[in-house]
Amino acid sequence: MDFESYDVLVVGGGLAGLRAAIAAVETNPRVKVGLVSKVYPMRSHTVSAEGGAAAVLRPEDSYETHAFDTIKGSDYLADQDVVEAFVREAPLEVIQMEHWGCPWNRDPDGKISARPFGGMTTWRTCFAADKTGFHMLHTVFQTSLKYPQIHRHDEAFVTKLLVEDGRCVGVVALDQRSGRFDAITAKAVILATGGAGRVYAFSTNGNICTGDGMALAYRAGVGLKDMEMVQFHPTGLPYTGILITEAVRGEGGYLTNKDGERFLKRYVPNKMELGPRDILSRAMTTEFEAGRGFEGPHGQYMHLDVRHLGEAVIDRKLPFMRELGREFVGIDIVTDPIPVRPVQHYMMGGVDVDIYGATSLSGLFAAGECANVGLNGGNRLGSNSLSECLVFGAAAGRAAAHHASSAGAAGANPVAALLKDEARRVEDAYLDKRGGEERIGVIREQLQKEMDAGAGVFRTRDGLGKLTRQIGELRERFERIKIEDSSRTFNTELTAALELDFMLEVADAITYSALAREESRGAHARRDFPERLDGEYLKHTIAHHTDELAPRLEYRDVHITNFKPQARSY
Repeated sequence: MDFESYDVLVVGGGLAGLRAAIAAVETNPRVKVGLVSKVYPMRSHTVSAEGGAAAVLRPEDSYETHAFDTIKGSDYLADQDVVEAFVREAPLEVIQMEHWGCPWNRDPDGKISARPFGGMTTWRTCFAADKTGFHMLHTVFQTSLKYPQIHRHDEAFVTKLLVEDGRCVGVVALDQRSGRFDAITAKAVILATGGAGRVYAFSTNGNICTGDGMALAYRAGVGLKDMEMVQFHPTGLPYTGILITEAVRGEGGYLTNKDGERFLKRYVPNKMELGPRDILSRAMTTEFEAGRGFEGPHGQYMHLDVRHLGEAVIDRKLPFMRELGREFVGIDIVTDPIPVRPVQHYMMGGVDVDIYGATSLSGLFAAGECANVGLNGGNRLGSNSLSECLVFGAAAGRAAAHHASSAGAAGANPVAALLKDEARRVEDAYLDKRGGEERIGVIREQLQKEMDAGAGVFRTRDGLGKLTRQIGELRERFERIKIEDSSRTFNTELTAALELDFMLEVADAITYSALAREESRGAHARRDFPERLDGEYLKHTIAHHTDELAPRLEYRDVHITNFKPQARSY
């Protein structure tokens, strides 16, 4: 049996995946790279990133300041050696993007413009209006087309990692256009599949963000790190969850409650609207509980007001926000305040990797939001994620190329058997299954609502304990799902079932990790344990897959270099 075979195989076509693919061929032009994505790359979730990419490019800024802001923002759960490497590499990557054609906004003197962002002490967020992710993704995608060594498999859904003799040798992928299962082998595999925000109902994430890469690695025996750390962004549009970028506050937008009060003076008096996301989300939720939010058909909300900026500034720096206001709320932000409330936005947790993107499974690497290299800790600062995709996507690409240079090719016979087993598993469990009465959409919606209720901005032991039981019941119901579409061509009901299987796995890891961390740190706010407890929990949580519902949890010390943990106030 013949298989598509590569030196390096990247799973995921967003910013981290494309940057990794380019870095692999830059490292060794003889490397043959495959890139598998369940969507066309320009539909990857990177396209929705709005605000900007952080990098030290100005004389008044420094690596040390960027590192301290990031570590403080993480509530000291970030690995400091990783942060220090990141801040040194980020400017090089931003300049690289400039050379590849990214249309950064510019100052009158021609330098790349920067804007302030939450938790940052100076202006270091480079931007392309308020469509930065869109422009960066275009830039790396077009650059990747220059390399004939990069071969794409668009609209192919990876269902399983191929593991042979303790090393990853490729993937099994469902070609959605033909319905055929293929084994794609490689000497090194990089997961860059993005986040898992769609385990929540109210999320800024696209429907494609279902934690596929996290679940693939988890099932293959790789730990998931700090999964309890789920970021809630303070400004999402009610009902849709569409993100109103932090750049709106960076450009001078005010948050006000129903009394017209800039309420953040009670929570982050020295930073106000430019406080970090975790603190602002808690502040807004606390205001809602005190009855100081506006009442709307989709719950309480606050006003984000930019009217004082004027039409010219809004059209020059926030044109997409004006468009969103018109299209999704029916307002003009030049004359009307924007209704906003906290919304799930980003996963700080992910596949446990080292600074080169390597996992504990030989031949398997990961980068981007699906990975946890130790950069973001308990709370990611806005605009660090796009830079993270570039820096650690490139690092994983280089490391995978080096690994491939000394690794042997996968054996044909084991791969053929593994492919046959996986194809049979999916067909028996879904396509050829008889009976079943549970609907995929109903279970998915129930999961999302229960995650919102039990693992949201604030958590408790009772709420998380109840959530673990609810997820367990949903997993039992998932065994009884019914798939009516038995066709092989673009069977979206099948891919929805495969995604939901992954989502349930990820939700379990989030919930059990959160239940076990009995303190409040960063985005993990326990009402029953409101204090940060460095003596016991200045550690990473590592969740390992088991055959039981609950993962096996272990802990690893955080790497401390130059910044001793201190009280986090702004």
